[in-house]
Amino acid sequence: MTADRKLFAGARLRRLRLAQGVTQTRMAADLGVSVSYLNLIERNQRPLTAAFLLKLAATYNLDLRQLTGDDGDAVAAELARVFAEPALAGIEVGRAELAEVAAAAPGVAQALLRLHAALGGAPAAAGPIEAVTEFLLDRRNHFPELDAACEALADELRLASGDTAAAIADRLRVRHGLTVRILPVRTMPDLLRRLDLHARQLQLSELLDAASRTFAVAGQLASLELRGAIDSVAEGSGVTEPATRALIVQSLVNYAAAAIMMPYARFHAACEALGYDVELLQARFGAGFEQVAHRLTTLQRPGLRGVPFFMLRVDRAGNVSKRFSGARSTLAARGGGCPLWTLHAAFDRPGVIQRQLVETEDGAAYLTVTRTVRTYAMPFGQARPEFACLIGCEAAHARPLVYASGLDLERTAATPIGLGCASCRRTACRQRSLPPRGTRLVIDAATRGITPFRFGEQP
Repeated sequence: MTADRKLFAGARLRRLRLAQGVTQTRMAADLGVSVSYLNLIERNQRPLTAAFLLKLAATYNLDLRQLTGDDGDAVAAELARVFAEPALAGIEVGRAELAEVAAAAPGVAQALLRLHAALGGAPAAAGPIEAVTEFLLDRRNHFPELDAACEALADELRLASGDTAAAIADRLRVRHGLTVRILPVRTMPDLLRRLDLHARQLQLSELLDAASRTFAVAGQLASLELRGAIDSVAEGSGVTEPATRALIVQSLVNYAAAAIMMPYARFHAACEALGYDVELLQARFGAGFEQVAHRLTTLQRPGLRGVPFFMLRVDRAGNVSKRFSGARSTLAARGGGCPLWTLHAAFDRPGVIQRQLVETEDGAAYLTVTRTVRTYAMPFGQARPEFACLIGCEAAHARPLVYASGLDLERTAATPIGLGCASCRRTACRQRSLPPRGTRLVIDAATRGITPFRFGEQP
């Protein structure tokens, strides 16, 4: 926020207050202002001052970017795409007006986007997985209450042993009466993990590597000792549908497992010191590539913030099975369907890290890093699961990364990519496989362009 710019963010402040479960009277008392003044701020009749913002962040441990950041820009960009539909031709709605809707009435903006999706636009959230992904994106995949609890737990474990997995196994045995057993694949042919309460055993398959075994026992410990904090976060989601709620809880258990293996402050310090080198971070924390990539998306602690990464995991067919992000952007929320992205070329060079500077249709540039990952061992002759894992951030945030070494982020030509052919309006793409949704297909028997699909606006 520049010194000469007044910040009006009443709607965002009100949402944050309600999310905290705090009344106007209570917040006014906490911040040392009058209720009438706070009311004027929430009604956008008074701007937020720097002193007010600092007091607010310190009192409620908030991320100021929730008030001053550009999350609304991504929503405004999505709205601009909706209002560019041929059916709305002639209705002039400027980007500034859309940004105002996104900031002042985010619920209305999301309703418009969902309605557009339901009527044939971008894919709508259709089930528990999509709903949980949206929940994590909304929270920027950052849960400070869980991180704090996991750091305290990790400190206790370090006092017990330098081997995290051994320390967790010992704690499970002593405090919870659970023994960790590694079982042969013939005993658990279709399971990787099983909690057998009758035998008081946490049973793990021998197919899991060391990092995955540590993750499994850390998740079990979190589900036992941090259940109150996990349930509290899940309750705050407002989700009541059983399957979605259960999936949110499982996602939070996984978050806690990673936070125990890679405690926030120590992990953040290592990231800064190592230039966010994923493979070095793997070695330091005894984690897998995918585990580190996921953890990188969570570094949003005020005063100790990391690079705002997003992460995707896809298979050879392009199905996105994981999507996490520390920053709201169209690419993070909907990307993954463009064949020009090295996300899909990773399978050609298994285990090799590939970097790429890409640019989306709205002009935003990102540095992305991709590598294939192996989930677990497989017996000979059986189909082996294959996935590619990608992390990325806006080019403006990429300078601290070892992966930016030797790149001129301002002058290097970026690969133009889209969200997928059905959503992309780039006219000269040689890789195009179908015309964009909502356009008119143009057929010209006399010519053949670089793509078989020429398109124009609907009449």
